[in-house]
Amino acid sequence: MPPTLKTVTLGCKVNQYETEYVRQGLLACGYRDARTAEPADLCIINTCTVTNEGDAKSRQLIRRMARDNPGAEVVVMGCYATRAPDQVATLPGVTDVVVDKRTLPDLLRRYGVIDVPRGITRFGARHRAYIKVQDGCYLRCSYCIIPLVRQPPFSRPPDEIVAEARTLVDNGYRELVLTGVHLGHYGIDRNRGRPKTDRVRLSNLVERLAHLGGTYRIRLSSIEATEVTPALMDVVARYPGRVCPHFHICLQSGADRILKRMRRRWSTRTFIERCQTLNERLDTPALTTDVIVGFPGETDADFAATCRMVRAIGFSKIHVFPFSPRQGTPAAEMPDQVAHAVKKQRVREMVEIGGHLRAAYLKQLIGRPLRVLVETRLEDQIGQFAGTAGRYVPVQLAASADLTGRLVDCRPTAVAAGRLVAPGPLSPIPLH
Repeated sequence: MPPTLKTVTLGCKVNQYETEYVRQGLLACGYRDARTAEPADLCIINTCTVTNEGDAKSRQLIRRMARDNPGAEVVVMGCYATRAPDQVATLPGVTDVVVDKRTLPDLLRRYGVIDVPRGITRFGARHRAYIKVQDGCYLRCSYCIIPLVRQPPFSRPPDEIVAEARTLVDNGYRELVLTGVHLGHYGIDRNRGRPKTDRVRLSNLVERLAHLGGTYRIRLSSIEATEVTPALMDVVARYPGRVCPHFHICLQSGADRILKRMRRRWSTRTFIERCQTLNERLDTPALTTDVIVGFPGETDADFAATCRMVRAIGFSKIHVFPFSPRQGTPAAEMPDQVAHAVKKQRVREMVEIGGHLRAAYLKQLIGRPLRVLVETRLEDQIGQFAGTAGRYVPVQLAASADLTGRLVDCRPTAVAAGRLVAPGPLSPIPLH
């Protein structure tokens, strides 16, 4: 009987990619995925430490996996394992702690993998696949622990990424999401000593990926405002059917005083100007963002400035986070910590603003042709399917045939229950 394997992931898209990389390496050398209630011989747990809650969830998950899989080898990796390896090693069942993701090939070799993969060929049962293109972060935002627990910035070779993308498209994945710890810094480490004409940039990589052939689209994950360069905008504008017009640009605060305390690298003016340029260059792009409320020293006036700014930009979606002190970061030791009740109220207000902006953006898209990745059949509605448009909005559409996993063009006619509704596809996109 082949040995059995379970993998579990907490945290970001980069973690999800890395777990899949390890899983595929082990499956290739003889392991098989354990069934739902079947104990596994080997458990791989990829942890998160971005918040205190992430640490707690990681510990709970490790204990549960050890309890549910008696006798299994439990390997723990991820940012929490890097931050507190000694603590992780004392948890029940833990046999190995991976503190550096650069050693994942060595981990695979220890478990019998001879031909260590250079990338992934599949991404589970999903219709979109994540591709990790870089790791590490040069920045030191005062609230963020991640640069301290990730490897130094490293960009994967472009040829390796293109080959991986080609394989994923050939295996049926219709959306490729480029991700990294700091996506906009792709190439910086590879460009030292290179002439300007031979430098690797995110815009160059996206353009190469746009020429693979076949049916697929490319989406960028989170990026900083200053890294949405004119060259990157040009690529998105040149390939409207290939590169999603969606930018997740992290704002965090709309008050310059707070941005400075956060050690962010731009002013609100720079951020607004970059968003204005995007709206001018592209056709109704989706601009989404993250906002932290209740950062130390944030006054009512600072919060009001953030509210005005998100309204002025018109984000299509806002992820709202109350500030959570992270031990080991400068922000955790700052004076003027904001009271929990105040943070809770500001979260409610920002979520409400985000809801109004979301509804307004959805209305803008009524009657416009949209390209949708059909992801699921709605079990409670016969002939109805749900998917995601390139502009990162949910769409429901009717179809007589099963279009799950296909890219289709449609023209929504209404908004209902927070999603666009289309009477049916205009046409499925040919697969080749």
